[in-house]
Amino acid sequence: VDSAAAASPQMTHYVFNVSHDNKSTVVRELVSGQGRTLAFTRTKHAAKKLAKQLTAAGVPAVDLHGNLSQPARQRNLAAFGDGSVRVLVATDIAARGIHVDDVSLVVHVDPPTEHKAYLHRSGRTARAGAEGIVVTVGTPEQSGDVRQLMRQASIRPTSQTITPGHPAILEVTGPAADFVQPAPVAVAPAQGNSQRRRSGPPKNTTGGRGRGGPSAGRGSGADGGARAGAAKRGKAVTKRASVAAASGSGAPKRGNSSRRSGGSQTVYSTGSGSAASFSSSMGRR
Repeated sequence: VDSAAAASPQMTHYVFNVSHDNKSTVVRELVSGQGRTLAFTRTKHAAKKLAKQLTAAGVPAVDLHGNLSQPARQRNLAAFGDGSVRVLVATDIAARGIHVDDVSLVVHVDPPTEHKAYLHRSGRTARAGAEGIVVTVGTPEQSGDVRQLMRQASIRPTSQTITPGHPAILEVTGPAADFVQPAPVAVAPAQGNSQRRRSGPPKNTTGGRGRGGPSAGRGSGADGGARAGAAKRGKAVTKRASVAAASGSGAPKRGNSSRRSGGSQTVYSTGSGSAASFSSSMGRR
């Protein structure tokens, strides 16, 4: 664990006093330099939010805090180390035990609550004999706490009141990096069911159970069903007329008709050119 006894002599410390309305703009201008920047926030939510805001503004940034899984932490730290992104927004989880080469600027977006945390955070820059810059961004109500913090850490910073575009920002960060804002991705509108066309032959809308077209044998729809029913009735009438002609009598044939009486059955049968014969007690059917 790094010693928190004193700051490195290669560090240059600044305190930028800003208003609430200008703080987000000043922070964005501070981290937009060409070198690697490590920005510290007090809470995990603030780290995540700031990283998203910077990325949306054209400054690629990743976050590092306790809510991330271990693979996500390693992935974000690797992106910061290999130069894929130049800004790492972190909580105090990155204040100790993490080394990234060539961190030129440390920004205390939220001042820490104790001087040891300040020294550990600031120790991510000016490592191995290199030089580094540390900037603490404080609002008017934090000015007293920031002065006490610097006194406890034995630091005599350069203190200035800053507004967006102040020359002191360019002095600290150097020329701003040329980040390319990603172009928005156009999303094609989803096609509804009304635009889908059904392939194959048209669906029969005439109803009915016929297999063929409207003029099929059994009919298709109401017309085909009516023709099939009429043909069936015509066949039944023709059959009854043929039976009557074969019997030689004008009276209708009563053959195969039965009448039940108790347990016996009586059958009347009319033959051709003969008298009626009677048969009873034929047994149960």
